[in-house]
Amino acid sequence: MGTEIDRITDQLERDHSGDAWHGSPVTAILDGITAAQAAARPIAAGHSIWEIVLHMTGWKQEVRRRLSGAPAGEPEAGDWPGTGEPTADRWRAALDRLDAAHAELLAAVRVLPESRLAEPTNDPRNRELGTGVSSSTMPITRARSRC
Repeated sequence: MGTEIDRITDQLERDHSGDAWHGSPVTAILDGITAAQAAARPIAAGHSIWEIVLHMTGWKQEVRRRLSGAPAGEPEAGDWPGTGEPTADRWRAALDRLDAAHAELLAAVRVLPESRLAEPTNDPRNRELGTGVSSSTMPITRARSRC
């Protein structure tokens, strides 16, 4: 039987590109989506696929940052960054950044000492910001997305 770190990384990998418990993984869902489809807003008050990808990327990066001991904050680009011009090259770059953020998060979790899993993050508990939770809770709840 593996460690808790193994379990967490397994779940993160399944969610991103494996056999996710909830259905299709993120990469399968996004496969074949064009820039125009990703930028579309079929529900006026909803987020586009592209915005959700940028949101997920930012939160994966933020979780990795918090695991390093940094204080909590919003992702560097913001919670819901703008997409800019919806070109095929920019969409591909957004998907590549999501994959890179995922790989960096996995790397950070893999080197996290098992003893740190039960420790709270570097901030007092604030439910709205998702701070003050243990390191073992944060990677799964925050890296997936808040949407």
